[in-house]
Amino acid sequence: MDPTQRIDPNRTMLTGAPGLGDPLRTQAMAPFDPLKTTAMAPMVDNGKGLMAEVIAGREATMANGPAREQFIVEFTGAGTPVMGGSSRTPLNLCLVIDRSGSMEGPPLEYVKQACGFVVDMLGPNDVLSIVTFEETVDVLMPPQRVTNKQPIKDGIQRLIPGNTTNLYDGLALGAQQVMATTDPGRATRLVVLTDGDPTAGIKDFSALVAHAGEIKSRGITSTFLGFGPDYNEELLASMAKRAGGNYYYIPRPEMIPEVFRLELDKLMTSVARNLKLELKVARWVTLRSPQASPTGEVSLPLADLERGASIQQVFDFDFANHPLGHYRVAHGKLSYDDLVSSKTEVIDLDFIIEFTADAARYTVAQNPRVAGAAQVALASKAVEKTILGMKTGVLTQMGAIQELQKTQMLLAQEGRTIEAQEVTMALRAIQSGDKGQAEKTLMGTMLHLDQGKKNS
Repeated sequence: MDPTQRIDPNRTMLTGAPGLGDPLRTQAMAPFDPLKTTAMAPMVDNGKGLMAEVIAGREATMANGPAREQFIVEFTGAGTPVMGGSSRTPLNLCLVIDRSGSMEGPPLEYVKQACGFVVDMLGPNDVLSIVTFEETVDVLMPPQRVTNKQPIKDGIQRLIPGNTTNLYDGLALGAQQVMATTDPGRATRLVVLTDGDPTAGIKDFSALVAHAGEIKSRGITSTFLGFGPDYNEELLASMAKRAGGNYYYIPRPEMIPEVFRLELDKLMTSVARNLKLELKVARWVTLRSPQASPTGEVSLPLADLERGASIQQVFDFDFANHPLGHYRVAHGKLSYDDLVSSKTEVIDLDFIIEFTADAARYTVAQNPRVAGAAQVALASKAVEKTILGMKTGVLTQMGAIQELQKTQMLLAQEGRTIEAQEVTMALRAIQSGDKGQAEKTLMGTMLHLDQGKKNS
């Protein structure tokens, strides 16, 4: 290209190499609207389960000087699962149940009720297995289709409490059960319930979190249900985050069946699992958040996605000194297991923005969807800071209440109703003097916000 040639801002300067792109190469494209830069998976009627959209905070940013802009990528679950003609997603589910001595009495009885409820909700196209753990771990039921329900429920009723808590080996044995079934169109999940800290087997915090991540690397998502006042909420929430699943705090045993039902409802509408978002920035572009490698690359595992739910991931870029024109500042791809098509799908994602000298254009208000997602990301950090302040005593009770009230208002304004309700529950717990309950609730809030996930 002749360096004396005038740059036409209607010509798009894009990195042109395949894959994640070579920032040294450019090519011209027809004009377009960067605010509508969209990468779409095939729509519902084409039999695919996920749509993706890249949204720039503004249609233009400042050229010939330092600039900063945010983008979001939004993934939305769509489609209707069709495996075997079913109107919902078939499951490969393993219940991993703590039956240590501390579960004796009402807790274990409600667990039996909850497991029976799960059996009633499943059908012959679902695969169920049940593992129990105390000092030893046992397979109560190997993986099988749910065709004859009463014998399964009778076996659950025979559960008795044991001794100590071997969470690590319980997870390992549960993963073995799920891996015995390899149908690609199934939602796979370990649902783990425990009421205390690990007291047998491998008990190290980092080893347990890494164990959950290793199970996730094999394509198995794990959800963790913490019951009562004595479990380690930081451990379970950290394991859930690495495992790509959900985390629930269950303060009372009679709530156990309802939480099981909530999780099962989500699983039955799953349309995508094992989501991984990879991104590489172009030359002269820096990714402020999330943190990239020295080569400008980032790889983010994302939560499984249900029909109608969405995930928003915020990207915060710095631009050193771009000339006039449209540029692709980053390229990404999403790979995932599509539970509608029963295939592994890949969606390419382009991050494109115009660089302009017109201050009236690059100082306009930020796209409200991008601004809202950025505010939710800040709310997650605020919740984390509040939890840490409560645990260390840096925040007084009144200070924690004030911080949470601000967070609750922000979440309500952004339509994050579930998380706003969780913060309200935590506020009530603090006001009644139950700081432990507040911390356990807020760990779930922080995880939900970190996932960037919003249900319809």
